[in-house]
Order: sequence, then C-alpha cells, then structure tokens
Amino acid sequence: MINKSGKLILSIFLLALVLLKINYLKPAFAINDPLQVPNNKYGIHIVDENDLENAATLVNSSNGLWGYVTMVIREDDRNLDKWQAIFNRMKSYKLIPIIRLATKLTGNYWMKPDESEIQKWSDFLTTLTWPIKNRYVIVFNEPNHAKEWGGTVNPEEYGRLLIKYSQSLKQKNSDFFILPAGLDASAPNSSVTMDEVNFLKILLKEHPDVAGYIDGWTSHSYPNPGFRGKITDSGRGTLQTFDWELSLLKDLGIDKFFPVFITETGWPHREGDQIVNSYYSADEVGNLIAQTAQTIWSDSRITAITPFLLNYLSEPFSNFSWQVKNEADFYPQFDSYRSIPKHAGRPVINDFSIVNKDITPIIDNKPISKPEVRSNLLSALLHKLFIVF
Repeated sequence: MINKSGKLILSIFLLALVLLKINYLKPAFAINDPLQVPNNKYGIHIVDENDLENAATLVNSSNGLWGYVTMVIREDDRNLDKWQAIFNRMKSYKLIPIIRLATKLTGNYWMKPDESEIQKWSDFLTTLTWPIKNRYVIVFNEPNHAKEWGGTVNPEEYGRLLIKYSQSLKQKNSDFFILPAGLDASAPNSSVTMDEVNFLKILLKEHPDVAGYIDGWTSHSYPNPGFRGKITDSGRGTLQTFDWELSLLKDLGIDKFFPVFITETGWPHREGDQIVNSYYSADEVGNLIAQTAQTIWSDSRITAITPFLLNYLSEPFSNFSWQVKNEADFYPQFDSYRSIPKHAGRPVINDFSIVNKDITPIIDNKPISKPEVRSNLLSALLHKLFIVF
C-alpha cells in the first residue's frame, strides 16, 4: 500500500510530466492519403463563388458527399474575409477546395510569378481555415505555355519556384497537399509553347529531387485533337493523358506514387456565343460524360475529376460552360454528371483552427490561446489533486 506521503510524491511527479508535455505540446501535422478513405472523386471547375450551390447539387448527387471544386485565387485577390466566407460555404455544402494559384493578367498573358510573393501566399493560405485537413494547392498553370509564364517558357525556373512554394507552405503547415501545375500535353515545340516531354526532362535535369516536394499529380486530360477525341482513344492528348503522364514520369526516373487530380477535362459543345460545328452537340457531350464515368474515370488512381467549366457565359469559354447563357438551365451533361453513382466521401475534418503551427482551440465559438489552454489544464489537474488530498 502507498501511504499518503507516497501518493503526494507520485502525484507531484505525474504533474511534472503533464506540465512538461503541455509546455512542449505541438500538433501532429501530415497530409492524409485521400485514396485511403471513402472518397467522392467527382467535382467541377468554377470561377465564381456564386456557383457553389449549383456545384454542390452537381457533385454531391447520387449518394455523393464531399465532392471537389477547383477555384483560382489571383495574387491581387488575396482577401481573407472574402475567401474565408467562401471556404465556410464550401464546408457547409460539403465541398473540398482545390485552389490554383495565379498571378495577374497583363494584356494577353499572365505575369511571371515573383519570388517575393511566396511569403505573402504562405501567410494568406495558412491564415485561412480550410474545410478539411488536407489543403490542396496547385502551384500555377500550364507553364509550358509562354502566355502563362510572363511571355516565356522556362522549365528550370518553374521547378525552382515549385520547390520554394512547397517548402514555404509546408513549413507553415504540413497539411498542405502540393500539386504541380497541369501541363498542356498537346502543346508542340514552338516559339510560345514547349512539348511536355521536353519541359519535364529539362525540369528534372535541373531539379532531380522535385518529386519529394509534391504530393500528387495534376493532369489536364482533354480529348484531343480539336476536343473531338473518343472515349476509346488512349495515350497522350486523350482522356487518358494522366496515364500517359504517369508512365512518362516513371520513364524519367520518378518511382513515387502520385494520386491523380484531373483538374481540367471534358468536351466543349457546339452551342455557345459562337456555334462551333466541329464540336459535339450538347446531347452527345452528355452521353460521352456518362460513358467516361463507367470506363476511364473508374481508375483507382484518380482522386478528383473537376471538368472545365460549370458556368462561363462569354468568350472564350462559352462553349465549355455547362450552364446555358442567361438561363437557370443547364446543358445535358449536367444531368449526366449528376446521375453518376458516387461515394459519400469521408475526408479528415479539422477540429481546430491551425495558424502558423500553433493550435488555437475553439470553445463556445471563441478562440483561446495556448497559455489559456495550459492554464485550464493545470487548474483542472490541481483541482483533482486537491480532491485527492
């Protein structure tokens, strides 16, 4: 039997251990493998937060929950109040954001990313409270097009910045799930574009360790040529471009497994601001969507599919828009996509607001600081010891 004195010594020892643990308390950070939990892979690409409700109706249909939405944030639109409100709506609609970073449009091309913006992006994206634990971020867009990179194509420079963005974001919070820019697999070598194979060869030659800084693969798997591809087509420039790209990475010495995020895909329809007779009709596109879901999109490596584009009512993408211009109605592909059987996704949800690697618990809708957490835990423990003695 332990006497009263022994109990006191034991209690003091246990108290010291608890205080030590509280003082050095650090949250466990790590991305979750989205393919190891029930996952609703279906999503959509949108450009306006006003389309979130329609997006949820589309992707969380047919038993689906927690579908994906790809959105772009420009560096001149880093408004915390605006984007936190958008993220809050996504959480209420059970939508998972895939955020693509962008600079600013100047004339007919996007400005080249400035290294000085990395810290600003990291601060902004870390301050936001995300709907789920994984924070999916795509580092820019199609850099094998000069118009997407300040008028030039520079694989070495893109690779260097990709690594720096990954380092900065993961240093802030390792829940960031870093995705490289989707590339245009159909682009040739020209004065304004670079073949994807050449682009990746140069990038990997200059940055052979780049695979260690990314967590998944972004693919723009369009049915080319001319957006007239068939479901049975395979390889580069088809709906199965992602498969060709994964094989290419292996050929280039990258053995790491990458969950696939098809953030752009789909067929434009001939109906739009301009009738494009070379495209399939809206009815044909609807049928193609349904068939693709039963075949190519059933691939177990695919984490998310966000076709381009839910709602864009003017040039140059009116033929890609799933919504009819000036109407609340949608083209047939909306119903086809909505009818696809889906899973009820179960992503890991954050219980805390995490900023700069400090846990900020929420009690009665009010944040409390880490010193307050220590104080509350200590008070509770002392209260227990007081009762014991």
